[in-house]
Amino acid sequence: MCGIFGIISHNARVPGDALERATRSLSHRGPDDSGTVILRDSGGKIEVGLGNRRLAILDLSPLGHQPMNDPSTGNWIVYNGEVYNFRDVRSKLERSGLHFSSTCDTEVILKAYAYWGEKCLGEFRGMFAFAIWDAQRHRLFLARDPMGIKPLYYYKSDHLFLFSSEVRTLLGTGLVPRKLDPAGLANFLNFGSVYDPNTLVEGVVSLPPGCFLTWQEGQVKQLQYWDLADPELSESRDSGRNKGEAGRRELEAQIGDLLDESVRMQLVSDVPVGVFLSGGIDSSALVGILSRNGARPSTFSIVFREADYSEAEYARAVAHQFGTDHHEITVSQADLFDAIDPAIHAMDLPTIDGINTYFVSERTRATGIKVALSGLGGDEIFAGYSSFRSVPRMEKVASAWRHVPRAVLNSLAAAFEALAPISDQNRKLAALARNGGANSDPYFLTRSLFAPGQQNELFPTLAANDAARQRAEKPLRDSLRRALNLDPINRVSYLESRCYMLNTLLRDSDSMSMAHGLEVRVPLIDHKLAQSVLALPGSWKLDQTTPKPLLVKALRGQLPEKIVHRAKQGFTLPFEHWMRDTLRPTIADSFAKMKDGPLNGTISAPAAQCIWEDFLQGKTSWSRPWALYVLLNWCERNAITG
Repeated sequence: MCGIFGIISHNARVPGDALERATRSLSHRGPDDSGTVILRDSGGKIEVGLGNRRLAILDLSPLGHQPMNDPSTGNWIVYNGEVYNFRDVRSKLERSGLHFSSTCDTEVILKAYAYWGEKCLGEFRGMFAFAIWDAQRHRLFLARDPMGIKPLYYYKSDHLFLFSSEVRTLLGTGLVPRKLDPAGLANFLNFGSVYDPNTLVEGVVSLPPGCFLTWQEGQVKQLQYWDLADPELSESRDSGRNKGEAGRRELEAQIGDLLDESVRMQLVSDVPVGVFLSGGIDSSALVGILSRNGARPSTFSIVFREADYSEAEYARAVAHQFGTDHHEITVSQADLFDAIDPAIHAMDLPTIDGINTYFVSERTRATGIKVALSGLGGDEIFAGYSSFRSVPRMEKVASAWRHVPRAVLNSLAAAFEALAPISDQNRKLAALARNGGANSDPYFLTRSLFAPGQQNELFPTLAANDAARQRAEKPLRDSLRRALNLDPINRVSYLESRCYMLNTLLRDSDSMSMAHGLEVRVPLIDHKLAQSVLALPGSWKLDQTTPKPLLVKALRGQLPEKIVHRAKQGFTLPFEHWMRDTLRPTIADSFAKMKDGPLNGTISAPAAQCIWEDFLQGKTSWSRPWALYVLLNWCERNAITG
């Protein structure tokens, strides 16, 4: 696991100390080693600077140093992530006559690219973002893993091309204008996070998951090599329905085998691997699978002094059943409160979530652990959210409303809007009745932070900026288009994976864990496992008695009943209480100064103040004023202006 940076100057020189400065800015991601190189190509017309900060997980020797060169081709690589099946890929290459000098996966990627070209991406299972300078083609090759677990951002100007693991590193070069991207802002107001490929910085683009990009002679081309909703899945799904009960059991058993394989693969490491254990189904599943395969993992649980927030009894039950080396990290609300400011500072892009991940990562890393498995993704892949029931119902309502005269729907929307101050839900129902595009799709409404009317009030200039509105909606429309042929439950699974999980959970997990030099692995979203689960009929993923039945069946009765049937409880922080008490003066002061801050003229200060007052009066949830506070704080810290 690492942080990477690169810069290409076309008909120009790599500017000053930009490469060294940018690489140093990633030191939290890779505290174990650092390296840079400047290459001159095409008769001196091109300069390529590559930088890497390394968190040593595989091959701890200097042979894993980056940037890494392949002497046989002249190619160079910088790489962030882990390819878990690298030994299998290496064996294939060795059988083809290739030789290796290290035992790390970095060299395997470099040799695989030389042998297969871009098709090497089909060989890898893992999480990765890497860049290869192809010396013979005078071409840069960038790639991101299929599920988007590792981030990769880029910026292009007339003579420069920059890429990095973090947006803030690009800003820190001084080569990227610190200008707010209105499309990214629209996404943030809609969902509390920015949706790929948009960011909050104009000109900075996130390479989408399952995509690769090439730069050659100043031209950039991007292609998608993988998608979770492959069209061939519909044929597999129909086949699954027609196999009968015996066939269903066989397919469900295959999911169990893939789960085992994914968890075993992700134990590959030359340092100890821990497991985040909350006592919920997802993290308990990881422990159960490890135990089934003969491993006795170290498990880590956060235990609250305040009983209302503690899941200790469930984590202890799982740890006891499987005999783990269990560690409890006892914290108080005061400890969590103290982590708020440094967590906001660690955000590479603003988010309404992530404080909890920052805290868990900090405490786990302090124990000496460098790698931890997480149950992230279990709800998205195995249908654990309430959205798997509510969104299909809303889709039926929306479908029925399409046959209602527009005048009647407008009256219905007006009635909901009249009741809007009473509940945020009424605003969403009004938007559903008005059917105002992708933002008003039932799924996106369930995930929306501010309803369309509120967004227009907060960001009044967006309505006249058609290009920004189109860019803000494009990732939504693209996701809906790809999910069109899926059944209602699988459609929600795809959208949760490609929207909320990708742009909130995975991004937060990366930035908050890497702030402490901790690598977090997510076995439940191995791309082959995720695609195999999506290939099964959605009806198999819900029943009336057991949550996430596919996952529970795959565990073959290993989990205690008290774990399977416990009420769903996330790692929630008492923001509602804090914002009415200890945090109130800080947030109130921030809102009062909004008209003089970096978002003046972009965000309406009166509309923002109204959101704050609505919260204090109990008319809206804490997440809405909190989102605005985090947004303003992030823009101030990074000197971003509207």
